[in-house]
Amino acid sequence: MSARRDDDRGSIRMPAPTAWPMLLAAGICLGFGGLVTNAIVTATGAVLAVIAAWGWIREVLPVQHLEEVALRPAALRAKDVRPSTARVDHLEVGQDGHRMRLPIEIHPWTAGLTGGLIGAGVMALVAAAIGVAGYGSPWYPINLLAATVMPSLSQAGTKELSAFDPTAFGIASVIHLLASLLVGALYGLILPLVPRRHALIGGLVAPLFWTGLLWAVLGVLNPALNGRIEWPAFVLSQVAFGVAVGWFVSRSEKIATLQDVSLAARAGIEASGLGKGRDEA
Repeated sequence: MSARRDDDRGSIRMPAPTAWPMLLAAGICLGFGGLVTNAIVTATGAVLAVIAAWGWIREVLPVQHLEEVALRPAALRAKDVRPSTARVDHLEVGQDGHRMRLPIEIHPWTAGLTGGLIGAGVMALVAAAIGVAGYGSPWYPINLLAATVMPSLSQAGTKELSAFDPTAFGIASVIHLLASLLVGALYGLILPLVPRRHALIGGLVAPLFWTGLLWAVLGVLNPALNGRIEWPAFVLSQVAFGVAVGWFVSRSEKIATLQDVSLAARAGIEASGLGKGRDEA
C-alpha cells in the first residue's frame, strides 16, 4: 500500500483510514475471553472477527481505498538534503565517551553489604536504648520484631515482651540481619544514581518511605501489632540506620563501569581488529 505523490495537484494519495483492524482485534480478544467466561462471549467474538476480517479485505480488494491528503505549499516544504564532505570522527572501542551509559562510576556491591551490617548494629543500639527508656528492657523491641512471624508474641502483654526469649531473639536477629543486608545492597545500587544530597536521601527520605509502607501494610495484615509499635521511635531507629549506611556507602571508593567497553569485549569475544584503532584495523 505505497503512497503515490502528485506534485501537480499538491496532494498525495494515502490508504483510507479504517477501523476494521481494531474491530478484528476486539473480536479475537472476545473469542479467547469467552473460554474462561461464557460461550456466548466466544460466539460474539467469532462473529465480530469474521465481519471485521471481511471488511478489512474489502478495503484493499478488488480496489484499494485511497484518499487525497493535501501537501504543504512548495515554499514551506523541507529542502532537499545536501550531502556533506566533512569527515566525521568515530569513537573507538574503549575510548572515553564511547557508548556512554550513566552512572559512569558505581559503588561496589560489597560496600552496600558492609554498610548494611554497620547500619544493623547502629539501629540495634538505638532500638535497645529506646526499649530501655520506654519500657525498662532492651528486649521489648527485639520481641516486637519477632512478633511479625510469631503470633503468640503479637498478643503478648508488655511484661512478656520485656522478658528475654531465646527463640524470639534468634528469629529477630535473622530478620534484622537479612533486612539490613538487603537494604544496604539497595543503597549501594541506588546512591550512584543520585547526583547529590546522599545524606538527605539515605538518612531521611528512604527511611520515611519504607516506614510509611510498613505502617500501611501492618495496618491491614496485623492491626494488633501495628498498634503496639511506637512509630516515632521506630522512625528514629530507621533514620539512624539510613544515616549510617548512607554515610558508609557514599564514602566508599567508586569503581568505573564498563560503559566504554563494547559488548563483545565485555563478553570476552576475541575477534580480529577488536580494540584497534581505525587506522590499524
